[in-house]
Amino acid sequence: METTLTINQISRRSGVASSALRYYEERGLIVSERAGSGHRRFPRHVLRRLAFITFAQKLGMTLDEIKLDLDKLPTDHVPTGDDWTALSKKWTDRVDEQIAQLQRLRDGLSDCIGCGCLSLKVCKLLNPDDALGQKGPGPRSWVEDHESDPATSA
Repeated sequence: METTLTINQISRRSGVASSALRYYEERGLIVSERAGSGHRRFPRHVLRRLAFITFAQKLGMTLDEIKLDLDKLPTDHVPTGDDWTALSKKWTDRVDEQIAQLQRLRDGLSDCIGCGCLSLKVCKLLNPDDALGQKGPGPRSWVEDHESDPATSA
């Protein structure tokens, strides 16, 4: 089994476009070596980093956030299980918060989301005189819950 892979091999195996691989390398998320011909050769363990990037993006993380986490991992060898476990611990809180947000949004679909515009009948009960509207635009009850949570304020 080869220890390094071409950009096309990495792209096919990871499902990440070659252009994205070059961009990730430019941003310092992954590394490659240059062959004598000048072509990129990626260490096989880059596949794990790419899986991490893909997963993190699905969680809504920015590339800057992802880079901060990846910078905690070794680049010269495959990270250990302990490395990945330590890194992913903080993700549990993030996933739990996203689940809570989605539950609040789901519950808001059949109820008033606090913006004062979905249902005058319901909002008169849950938001009399549009009191929440005085606090700012949008779904204030959801936004305020989210803003007041120190785990999500960043």
